[in-house]
Amino acid sequence: MNNWQLVFAFLVCGIQALAQCTVEVRIANIKVIEGTVRMALYNNSADFMKKHKAVREVAVEGTSVTVIFENLEPGEYAISCYHDVNNNNKLDSNFMGIPREPYGFSNNARGTFGPPSFEDARIAVKTNTKHSISLK
Repeated sequence: MNNWQLVFAFLVCGIQALAQCTVEVRIANIKVIEGTVRMALYNNSADFMKKHKAVREVAVEGTSVTVIFENLEPGEYAISCYHDVNNNNKLDSNFMGIPREPYGFSNNARGTFGPPSFEDARIAVKTNTKHSISLK
């Protein structure tokens, strides 16, 4: 490999490294200090609430938790989360499908008779980003 090829390789690697973003998400309004907050990150409307890009889980030890998604490309993302109070790995709901455990979405978006749309929950990620979600 000659010097120019080596310089080009370093430049490409450097540009790719610069293109990676981090989203730090703070989940607030935790009322029961037990269980786990489970989160999913989506990067398009077709996959929203079906196929996640990344997931995170964090044990609840206080009235808020912070989760970090790293190595993301700049773009639009939406986040869903719920507080699995009883640690049964699912969002418990009543016979009508209404959640019995706290949940939330990016932008604190709310849906009518179901989850919000990707468009309502989407956040733009161009650099390292901080975002807050309040559980309902």
